[in-house]
Amino acid sequence: MHSPFRLPRDNRQTMDWQTSADSVPSEIVTESRIRSVAGKPAATGAWREGDPVGNRQFANVGALELEFGSQLPAVRVAYETWGELNAERTNAVLIAHALTGDSHVAGPAGTGHATSGWWGEVVGSGLAIDTDTWFVVVPNMLGGCQGTTGPASTAPDGSEWGARFPFLSIRDQVDAQARLADSLGIERWAAVIGGSMGGMHALEWAVGYPERVARCAVLAAPAVSTADQIALNSVQLEAIRMDPGFAEGDYYDALDGDGPHRGLALARRMALLNYRAPEELNERFERRWQSKISPLGSTGRFAVESYLDFHGNRFSRRFDANSYITLVNAMSSHDIARGRESVAQALGRVSARTLVLGIDSDRLFPVEDQQLIARHLPNGIDGSEAVVVSSEFGHDAFLIEHELVGPHLQRLLSQ
Repeated sequence: MHSPFRLPRDNRQTMDWQTSADSVPSEIVTESRIRSVAGKPAATGAWREGDPVGNRQFANVGALELEFGSQLPAVRVAYETWGELNAERTNAVLIAHALTGDSHVAGPAGTGHATSGWWGEVVGSGLAIDTDTWFVVVPNMLGGCQGTTGPASTAPDGSEWGARFPFLSIRDQVDAQARLADSLGIERWAAVIGGSMGGMHALEWAVGYPERVARCAVLAAPAVSTADQIALNSVQLEAIRMDPGFAEGDYYDALDGDGPHRGLALARRMALLNYRAPEELNERFERRWQSKISPLGSTGRFAVESYLDFHGNRFSRRFDANSYITLVNAMSSHDIARGRESVAQALGRVSARTLVLGIDSDRLFPVEDQQLIARHLPNGIDGSEAVVVSSEFGHDAFLIEHELVGPHLQRLLSQ
């Protein structure tokens, strides 16, 4: 089922220039610490103590024992909310953001928020996730860099965790979200919704905490991170570690321009190639030059190269290199079957009504991944089939194609 209402191609291309998979659209620099594109980037784009809080709220959820044996002695979760929690506490919806998103799912850029909301056409009054009905909670994931405990946070010894930050799994991140739910007095989510890495969280919620999830939406995410996906992750992380400015993760005191921004930007450019479909890039950029200077034997650039540069350089001004490594490793850890015998056995635990949605042009997490999930879920709203959205935008479509994705979320929430 596809909505007939679509933006004209030219308008969607404008949005796309400001959107990259698992990132935030319309990035407008508002913090003095986040340098302009023309200036030297700070060593980290993380939110730090003393920065404007904006709409963030914070919950201290205590020490957290991690899946692979380490411990975080104190965890703080940054989150934002929209709508009102009803007296019965039955209308709460958790939205889990993707790899490089944050808690700011909706609303304008402003003090404390360098970017506008990454799903502002989906979450809000009268929209697919209607905040007149639902109490929406969006936490910054554990290991992130926008207020939740992560590598840029202060460790017990008074210095940043940096590369000392322990290895996290998707399950650890969901456990931190469960602690947040406890602190808010939410025993059961009306829905848990996530795309890409957030879809991994949504799936882990439904399997690991079945009694606490009434509905679940898994958008453009797999049941297991495959060898191919892990390989793609590994080369991005190596690009960061090879940057001399990375300094083995100890770069937080570096002067502007001396941090690991080149490696982080290169990792982002690599990732972007998996977030977009080849047909879209070929049609949109063809072999055009970025300027009148030829890229053939001269100093010019192809337009597609400039596009990747733009996104990579901008990303390095709003994210943290250590956090990127931590989160990508967590993605690689994703295996819904680990310790649960098999994918089928794990998914058989799910009691929630479920929506599984894939994108026909997604080359990061292909539709086969979503069909595998849907086949083994007991209570899919479309039976044992995943919804497949047709889009030219590849993996990014779950962020961009709100006219196509939104109606399916409404179907789930209405059941």
